[in-house]
Amino acid sequence: MRKLKMAMVGGGIGAFIGKIHREAVRMDGGVEVVAGMFNRDPLQNAEIGERIGVAPERLYPTWQALVEGEAARADRADFIAVCTPNHLHYAIAKAALEAGFHVMCEKPMTLTVEEANEIAALVKRTKRVFGLMHTYTGYPMVKLARDLVRRGDLGKICKVTVEYCQGSFRKMDFSVPLDKRNKWKMDPKCSGKSCCMGDIGIHAANLVEFVTGLEIRQVLADLSSFVAPKGLDDDGNVLLRLAGGAKGVLTASKIATGEENGLRLRVYGDKKGLVWMQEDPNVLRVRAQREPEQTWKRANPYVAEVSEASMRASRPPAGHPEGYIEGFANHYLNFCDAIRAVDAGKRPTPAMLDFPNARDGVRGLKFIDAVVASSKAGGVWTRL
Repeated sequence: MRKLKMAMVGGGIGAFIGKIHREAVRMDGGVEVVAGMFNRDPLQNAEIGERIGVAPERLYPTWQALVEGEAARADRADFIAVCTPNHLHYAIAKAALEAGFHVMCEKPMTLTVEEANEIAALVKRTKRVFGLMHTYTGYPMVKLARDLVRRGDLGKICKVTVEYCQGSFRKMDFSVPLDKRNKWKMDPKCSGKSCCMGDIGIHAANLVEFVTGLEIRQVLADLSSFVAPKGLDDDGNVLLRLAGGAKGVLTASKIATGEENGLRLRVYGDKKGLVWMQEDPNVLRVRAQREPEQTWKRANPYVAEVSEASMRASRPPAGHPEGYIEGFANHYLNFCDAIRAVDAGKRPTPAMLDFPNARDGVRGLKFIDAVVASSKAGGVWTRL
């Protein structure tokens, strides 16, 4: 297995998501972080580089310098991970793709649908591998849920309910250094036109489409701003109309007092239903009207009989909990295998391509646009 070289933009001292990316990408031993522009402060940039073993000459003062500098090296990075606030995703991803790098990008892919479409077209033209970090579809039991739906166990999908509720903004004090890292999420110049829906609602929407295999076609939304009445949304409720006639309800909130990371999905078919909860991620519950409830547990032999993808995404044996960081690592595992195949002139297998991509990025921006437009119009059905 060829070891890949990764460069990162973002993920400095005090940042949350960049550190998770670095931990995840090293989990399977196939990637080395060789370059970075982790922080605009040169001292902090150097400190992160020293902590993780990046040579001083491969620490760059700007993301532009990183793209240019790595592109000129004979031992250049294979891919660039974009772990910055939202408003920088488009420019960095675009420059990296044009310079011939593969790209892993945090969600949302861009700030606008137009930018998202441009990135998707660029990925197609450059034939580079592009990954989008929608963490939760990397969980083994979410992949099992998708595969149960695919093989028809649930029957025709009729209804979906998904909620992603956090209480994070109830304790937020933007004067405290640890909370400043989230302040940009309420600034439309940095986060885009939505805070709550753009940050966590987009995860819920992606989870619905991934598990059911059905696109969200229309939304009717009611967004609210409780913490900052004149700011971006921190709470929202959305009715969904999906392809094939299925209906759904999506709720996302950052002001749900007492909640930590309450992502919960329920999918109901005309034969069976299923339930998955992120805070109990190693279990998938399947229910029928006149049968005992089934409890599927991660990494067991009966899972292997149904979902190769779920087993590929499992590392420790059954009964040993795994979750959030491993979800990142599962996307990186497939993403990096796809890079190795493409760089060797081969076509990646479906298993390698089982990670969110530029198409998911476009879908996410269309979801945000439609939800915001629907709510501003007073709650009317709006097409994606």
